[in-house]
Amino acid sequence: MPRPESATLLLTTTLREAYTRLGLEGGSVLLAVSGGADSTALLVGTACVAQALRLRVEVATLDHGLRPESTGEARSVALLAAARGLPCHVRALGLRPGAGVEARAREARYAALEALRREAGLDAVATAHTASDQAETLLMRLARGTALRGAVGIHEARPGLVRPLLACTRQDVEAFVAEQGVAYSTDPMNADPVHFRTRVRRDVLPALSRAAGFAVEAHLAAFARVAAEDEALLASLADAAFERLRLEDGALDAVGVRALVPALRRRVLARLVAGAGAAVDEATLARVQRAVERGGTATLGRGALLRASSGRVRCVRQTSSPRPPAELRLERAGARGALIGTGWNFSVESAPPPSGVHGLALEDGTRWPLTVRTRRPGDRVRTPAGQRKLQDVLVDLRVPAEARATRPVVADAEGQVVWLPGLWPPAVPRAAAREYLWAVPPGPSIQRTAAL
Repeated sequence: MPRPESATLLLTTTLREAYTRLGLEGGSVLLAVSGGADSTALLVGTACVAQALRLRVEVATLDHGLRPESTGEARSVALLAAARGLPCHVRALGLRPGAGVEARAREARYAALEALRREAGLDAVATAHTASDQAETLLMRLARGTALRGAVGIHEARPGLVRPLLACTRQDVEAFVAEQGVAYSTDPMNADPVHFRTRVRRDVLPALSRAAGFAVEAHLAAFARVAAEDEALLASLADAAFERLRLEDGALDAVGVRALVPALRRRVLARLVAGAGAAVDEATLARVQRAVERGGTATLGRGALLRASSGRVRCVRQTSSPRPPAELRLERAGARGALIGTGWNFSVESAPPPSGVHGLALEDGTRWPLTVRTRRPGDRVRTPAGQRKLQDVLVDLRVPAEARATRPVVADAEGQVVWLPGLWPPAVPRAAAREYLWAVPPGPSIQRTAAL
């Protein structure tokens, strides 16, 4: 037979260990108390251990205004706090019923608690989530489809927020308040089967416990706790891999991404997709991983694409219509101008270019005028091995597909491509050149050159 004080001993020991583990010994905490069994146990249990932990404790109770009983429940919490010698803050949120009320209530609740915490100068808000809440959350997320990150469920701590009762089940909590002889309120919304959580609590968890032959809440919560540790490690490894594989233009090295083990590859790609403002869900990640494996393209939604080609994995915006071709005509020495839409500037000068500026030495046989433009269908490049399609050259040089339309191409009066600034080094002139074509790429070098 368990001793009469066993429920009190279990819960107070759990709280004392949790507050110590969470770094709150000698600190301060604001208890979020609604008046239900869980939060009532949090209030009474914390009051029991506060002196031993040198813990400054205050209470907050929020009247959402969604039920006629809520005002009386808030008053009861204030009386209970006063009986334990704890300051209590009562706030009315004045919410209106309607669509999305649960999400709106949660957002308003946490915002009000954080504001109260800051006003009172307290270290953290403590909520009364239990192992039973954790088990319900885990089953709901598994049913909807989740990865390890979702299986973590309810975190024990976040900045400014702690949940010291996560190791206790709802049964433990109810046994504690019964043993303490403390009354608590019951929110009828928690029994409304319209909510998925209610159906999991009322139907799924009891059925699972019957099938297992024992109560499963604590075991499910323990799994979520271990999953949190594993997820933290994998997340740190994925962050390191992301930084290691990131290129100067924000893309990722495709070979390196493919070499990652699946668990890290998935997280690295999820971070890249999230950075593009796209939703990261199972279907999107599956498309993205196929695109990376095959060197293809995946749609991300919201006008974004993921492309894995030219040795890079990157997210780009879809263009609704092709750009009109840009063109700049240079007649002789002194000619200058910008290639509209590309950020490149060009000029014909009498001296070699300075550092940071690309240059083409112009021989006496140059066929004027020179045209600087973007690529055109059928463009070919003369190489030592013969003529090659410009498209093939750009692919070999690993120019991303979305950047090819803005790369400048220099052609002579006969349309022969003679130079790809910044990509293809120009031929060394046979004799000293008297003129040079300067190509200033987009960026700081434009201002530097303008001052020369």
